[in-house]
Amino acid sequence: MKFEFRRLAVAVRVFLLKEEGQDLIEYALVVALIAFAATAGMSTLANNINNAFQNIGTTLTTAIG
Repeated sequence: MKFEFRRLAVAVRVFLLKEEGQDLIEYALVVALIAFAATAGMSTLANNINNAFQNIGTTLTTAIG
């Protein structure tokens, strides 16, 4: 029984000391940060594009009218 417990303790320790999973978590956090920044920037960009098209439409309507 002592041997089995020792083997289990060693297996748990090896599992917890692995660093491979940490890289995956770091990449996931970076991707989430980029996605958040892109989403926040899209609303500003969409408003700017909308204003530009409204200005073009107003200019064309005034020139024709």
